[in-house]
Amino acid sequence: MQDSRIGIDIGGTFTDLIYQDEKGMAVAVKVPTTPGHPDQGCINAIRKAPIGDMGKVSYFLHATTVGLNALLERKGSIVGILTTQGFRDTLVIGRGDRAEMYNIKWNPPPPLVPRKLRLGIRERIMCDGAVRENLVKEDILQALEIFKAHKVDAIAVIYLHAYANPVHELETYKILREEGFTGGISLSHQVSGEYREYERTTTTVIDAFVSGRMGNYLDNIDQKLREIGFKGLPLITKSGGGAMTFKDATGSLSQTVMSGPVAGAEGAAELSRELGLGNLITADVGGTSFDTCVVVNGRPKLMYEGEIIGMPVQMPWVDVRSIGAGGGSIAYIDKGGLLKVGPESAGADPGPACYGRGGTLPTITDAAFVLGMLGKGELASGLVLDKNKSVRALKPLASTLKTSVEQVAVGILKIAASAMSNAIREITIENGIDPREMKLLAYGGAGPLFADLIAAELQMESVLLPPFAGNFSAWGLLGSDILYVRSLTKRTDLNEGFAKGLNPLISKLFGELKGRLDVRTGIRYEVGLDIRYKGQEHTLTIDVENDAGRIVADRETVSRQFEKAYQDIFDSRLDHPLEIVSLRLALRKSLSKRTYRHAKGKTEPTPEKILAYSFLERQFVEFRLVHKDALKMDVPVKGPVILIEDTSTAYFDTDTQIRLDPSGCVFITKNLNGGS
Repeated sequence: MQDSRIGIDIGGTFTDLIYQDEKGMAVAVKVPTTPGHPDQGCINAIRKAPIGDMGKVSYFLHATTVGLNALLERKGSIVGILTTQGFRDTLVIGRGDRAEMYNIKWNPPPPLVPRKLRLGIRERIMCDGAVRENLVKEDILQALEIFKAHKVDAIAVIYLHAYANPVHELETYKILREEGFTGGISLSHQVSGEYREYERTTTTVIDAFVSGRMGNYLDNIDQKLREIGFKGLPLITKSGGGAMTFKDATGSLSQTVMSGPVAGAEGAAELSRELGLGNLITADVGGTSFDTCVVVNGRPKLMYEGEIIGMPVQMPWVDVRSIGAGGGSIAYIDKGGLLKVGPESAGADPGPACYGRGGTLPTITDAAFVLGMLGKGELASGLVLDKNKSVRALKPLASTLKTSVEQVAVGILKIAASAMSNAIREITIENGIDPREMKLLAYGGAGPLFADLIAAELQMESVLLPPFAGNFSAWGLLGSDILYVRSLTKRTDLNEGFAKGLNPLISKLFGELKGRLDVRTGIRYEVGLDIRYKGQEHTLTIDVENDAGRIVADRETVSRQFEKAYQDIFDSRLDHPLEIVSLRLALRKSLSKRTYRHAKGKTEPTPEKILAYSFLERQFVEFRLVHKDALKMDVPVKGPVILIEDTSTAYFDTDTQIRLDPSGCVFITKNLNGGS
């Protein structure tokens, strides 16, 4: 028996749910997203699912883009900054570089906090943690009066070198609460315990900015879950993978900003480990965006600094690249007369023209339907598409380009597939990874639709569709670990006694993390060190062997690990001593192991056929229309096939062979020489 759990992923167009009971049986539900009130979409999905007694569900696992949308739309809390006197403009000065090097008209994005709300406080702590100037309480009181006058509802406290000694930030927090401030307070040493003032500043400001909208959202979800009988533990996925409780999330909301795209990457990593799939490239195509990442050795590639709206975010970050290309992406003709696709999307409302909800603009979904790639147009959410509306939406483009509706549709699909492939090239080829040696894992509502086209573009021979492909991000949530992380800048030489010197500090930090877990067994400790050659600016993160959180690796072993990683990336080594810059600690608690087996095929493959466009043959040909439940285990089926599944529709051209695996995955092999 295993814990029952619900996973819900909110996308720009659909809200996806997977419910898995204590016996491992899983069901999928897809409902339209409710953009104004995304929490209501969650409840709608739960009510539609055959869950039964909500009181018996152990976990509710969630991924959302609410925090990300708050930043993209710049609709968050009114933030005030308290910082060391003389540093109020750190947020604007940044690093002095330009995002568009050759654009003389480029301007940086406006700061999230205007200068009148960025206030200096007399205090000073040195980089070694020594207090040079005590905190002046009167400065905080004066600042608070200014904040009240401007209706500030969140404060970011960012003092110089607070990572080395947080005493002044903690004292400021106490003063603000004693003076009656009830809004959110983000302390930089808690949000990011690392050096680099600009990055720590932007991260803390982002944390404060999303606190109101995201905090209210989680409170609403929690309240509505309790109202329908849920008594279990609510968890939300983090940008760096893993999950934390809603309660803990309220103290570090910036960690949830990229939770939506990360859920699928975590599911892909779990599949890779469980089935021995090797290295994967993910292709998650939803209604609004295309997200991709690389899974190596069973883990998604992790960074320790991301970027949102032109600002760095200093925290663990699964390297997911996103572009505005999804099923709802709108096609148009630019000023130069060229056909373009996205990033603007028709979203959930009104959606593509074929949805029949009032949309009139041509989208990727309309183009795919016109080409027969969506079969009969019966979507998992219960929508039945209207082909006539798609044709009407595409006709103005065809008229302008002096071609047929079908050829415009072909162009739209090729342009979108090319953009998706280019995004994959950025995270593979540009980092020395050959995508031809990897498998493509396609999911999301439109991922299986594009899998064949992307694989052909990148010359990839192996493609697979996971169980519940259309809802796979929700599926990925169900396997999340409860994960707490801590980073701290602590510069020291990598010498013979480095472990002895660091272990007391590491033990203290792990003790703080363990205080947030309600269990003491089944905990895994992970220790990483940011290391560089002395004199360099940037570091590489090296995972080191530990025993219950204490480093047991010696200097020689860690040196070899670093030098190998450096050689792999830069194809060289330096004859310089090594320096440790920061600690990266993680405390991981896995949920009970879940199992899932796909039901065997129930019926013979349907003989029904449909005309659809073959990109290989460059004409319409007969495709077999097959439901996944009709596939026999390990019995290959040759393309061309349109594969219908409960949560998505997949398209495979004439050069493919598909096979259902006992795991529930569909494995696709492409013959890149063409033909069936």
